[in-house]
This record gives sequence, C-alpha cells and structure tokens, in this order.
Amino acid sequence: MNKTVGKGFSTGLKTTWTLGKVIFPVTLIVTILQFTPVLPWIIQLISPIMGIFGLSGDAAIPLVLGKLLNLYAAIGAILSLDLTVKEVFILAVMLSFSHNLFIETTVALKVGVKVWIVLAVRLGLAFMAGVIINLVWRGGGELAQYGMVPAAEEHPETWSAIFLLGVEKAGFGVLQLAVIVIPLMVCIQIAKDLRWLEAFSRSMAPVTRFLGMKENTSMTLASGLLIGLAMGSAVMIQAVEEDGVSQKDVTIAFIFLVACHAVIEDTLIFIPLGIPVLPLFLIRIVTAVLLTLVVARIWNRAETLRRKEATFT
Repeated sequence: MNKTVGKGFSTGLKTTWTLGKVIFPVTLIVTILQFTPVLPWIIQLISPIMGIFGLSGDAAIPLVLGKLLNLYAAIGAILSLDLTVKEVFILAVMLSFSHNLFIETTVALKVGVKVWIVLAVRLGLAFMAGVIINLVWRGGGELAQYGMVPAAEEHPETWSAIFLLGVEKAGFGVLQLAVIVIPLMVCIQIAKDLRWLEAFSRSMAPVTRFLGMKENTSMTLASGLLIGLAMGSAVMIQAVEEDGVSQKDVTIAFIFLVACHAVIEDTLIFIPLGIPVLPLFLIRIVTAVLLTLVVARIWNRAETLRRKEATFT
C-alpha cells in the first residue's frame, strides 16, 4: 500500500507541475491585464455585437471576464449590473460552454488535442446557444434578483501591488490544483492496484461505447464531469501515458468535456443570480451527448471509408 500511495503521490506532483507551468503564468498575465487598457479595449470592441445574443452592451464586461478568467469573475461582474433574467441566463449558458479559455485551451495541448478543435467547439457552442436562446425565449424580461452578493475585492493602486495580486492568485490557483490533483492521483493509483478501476470501466463500458469511445476513457469522463476540465485533464494525461488511450478517444472525450465539465459546480454557482438552473444543466448535458455522438459517428465513418479505400488499392 505504501508503494501504491507513493506512486500516486509522485504522479500527482508530476501532473501538478505540468499543469502549474500553464496555470501560473496565464493567471498572472490575465490578472495584470485587468488593470491595463487592454480589457476595456476588448470590451468596447465587442459591445456593438452583443445585440445578436440578446444582450446589452454592458453584458460584454462579464462575457469577456468569464472567457479570459473564470465563471467567478464573470458572476462578480454580473452582480454589478442591472440585467434581465433572460440576459443573465444567456450569459450563464454562453459562459458555461466557453470560459477560462487561456488556461483550459492550453491544458488541452498537454494531452495532444488541437487548439482549433477546442476553440471551435467552445466558442461555436457559446455563440450558437446565445443566438438560439435569444430567438426562442420570449420571456425573462424582468430584472434579475441577485442574492448572496460577495464582498467587493480591493483594487490595488500601484504596479507592484497589481503584480503581487497576480502572483497571489496564480499561486493560489496552483495550490488549489495540487490539493485536488495529488489526492485524486493517489486514489486512482489505489483503485488501479486493487482493480477497482477495471470494474468501474466495465460498468461504464455501455456509456463510453455509446459515445464512441473505449472503456479506458471512463475515468477521464467522470473526473471531468465532476471536477472540471483542467482538473480532469490531469487524469487524462495519466491515461494517455499509462493506459494507452488513443488520440481519437482523447479528442472525442475532450469534445464531450469542453461542452459539459464540472457540470454540478458550474450549474450551482449560478443559483444566486436568480435564473432557472435546471434548464442550464440539461442544455449542457444534452448538447455534450449529441455533439459527441455526431463527432464520433462522423469519425468512425471516415475511418471505415479509409480502410475500404486502402483495401481496394
């Protein structure tokens, strides 16, 4: 058992280092950019197109913050604005599909998924969702009633204070990663050595096969659904290195997870904004399943055609 725990701990440290090298500099840079003219310029640039999604120009603020940072930054911005229930719901759906782009897209590179695939899926789903909900939903015109408003953060006034704030947030991000990833890797190693993982994979086999993947992706999907894309990628990195997960299955699994990851947490945190969260939850689940099925079927058909062509030649 000591050997098992040691191996899991070592793997967790290695994975934390791999992902920390991404999370720390990106968080530091984006935090500093918040106090420069860059973010206001981006917000001003996209404000005129907000009407396509049924949003006011002010909604560009949480939309940009959420895409560059995380959902908590976006929610903080939403709480400072007078938005309708429909606007907040549209923002929630769009940001659920597409947030924290810098870190989570770079993490995708670590497991060999192409950047254009991740960005196309995440941004495409977000934009389509915004347009469709705006066209279909005729209600939600009343002002959203916010609850549990968090305390406002202090704004640093000097560049040194801004830099220290960035280092603090980046360091906390890596620490938070380690606190989750290291115990997770220890548990996974124990589950592997006791053959629990094999039993879990067998029980999940119908689901993974239905989605077009092999059984060894089951732990990846479960982890991503529960703890998020960046954290779930830690499991995926280990699976690619040790379990022989194919590039095809990695890509399909990541497509599923970019549409639907940390689905419980990312849904519950929108409750204080006074919007219906059950539809938000169902939209993400249904979209992820349908998108993954379509991609897997197209991929499988293309592989079948290539094999037939190779046989005839």
